[in-house]
Amino acid sequence: MVAEKNKKGDSDEHRKFVVDSGQEPVRIDKYLFARIANSTRTRIQYAAQAGNIFVNGKVVKPGYKIKPGDEISIVFAHPPRPTDVLPENIPLDIIYEDADLLVLNKKAGMVVHPAHGNYSGTLVNALLHYLDAPSPKGEKKNIALESALRPGLVHRLDKNTSGLMVVAKNELAMARLAMEMHERTILRKYAALVWGEPLKKEGTVNINIGRNPGDRKKMASFPDGNRGKHAVTHYRVVEGFGCVSLMECKLETGRTHQIRVHMKHIGHPVFNDAEYGGNKMIRGASSQKYRQLVQQCFMICPRQALHAKELSFIHPVSKKLLRFETNMPEDMQGAIEMWRKYS
Repeated sequence: MVAEKNKKGDSDEHRKFVVDSGQEPVRIDKYLFARIANSTRTRIQYAAQAGNIFVNGKVVKPGYKIKPGDEISIVFAHPPRPTDVLPENIPLDIIYEDADLLVLNKKAGMVVHPAHGNYSGTLVNALLHYLDAPSPKGEKKNIALESALRPGLVHRLDKNTSGLMVVAKNELAMARLAMEMHERTILRKYAALVWGEPLKKEGTVNINIGRNPGDRKKMASFPDGNRGKHAVTHYRVVEGFGCVSLMECKLETGRTHQIRVHMKHIGHPVFNDAEYGGNKMIRGASSQKYRQLVQQCFMICPRQALHAKELSFIHPVSKKLLRFETNMPEDMQGAIEMWRKYS
């Protein structure tokens, strides 16, 4: 008998176990392998090598012999990955790559991870093809990758959110980046065009986020703190245009739809966000000319105006600080220019 808690963090998988009083001493990697579905002994050993397995709050090696009453905690990069996804030759905008990871600029409209209704055309399909394709020298790009079906998605972006993502190319890099994500040391900044101008030009939204009880495909804010998961977003108004504002949002946590839900909660939904009310004319005049402007901006940027513009983290192997920044995508830039002229 074993007590287990499965706590999903910011895009990682955090599992906890309490060893039963009648448990015989066995290696911790063997113990965990027997209790974590869809895992592998190698994956567990990489987690240990990265310092992601704890017993009673202390890091242990895979050979540690468990004892009754031990409190075990392990952090994986993300939940088990599907194995029925096929590689597809889809162009990727890769801005950095080395033997351990790559950083890419995801375009809006691309689903990151295969799910019901989206088993092709996803970022994972594209990565499977790219990582398994030989280099010009005839070498595989993913020499250290256990399987071509396991690209290391350390974090994700919504389908219609564009911007920077880091992908691990081997299990050790994935485990260490997962720990950075778990400890919130990966810096992620977003550009967001939102409705209205907040009274405070800088602020923090500290509101729990969880599944919307009325629509499981959406998320909702829970100010009472009794439901959902802890979520924190720091924002700063970069430029105000009267009816809309350009914001910089920095994630402290990384919940599903976090910025979109938090901006809706404070009354400034992301522009043209169909799921959270941003695709309606919320601010401004009722004149024909103004309505035409809003509709034209919706056509120029036909998705939520949200872009992951900056990403920085400690390289999992070299330990050097890496920082990346991208330009505003054309659709968002076009809408911003329209509002700038109008204001």
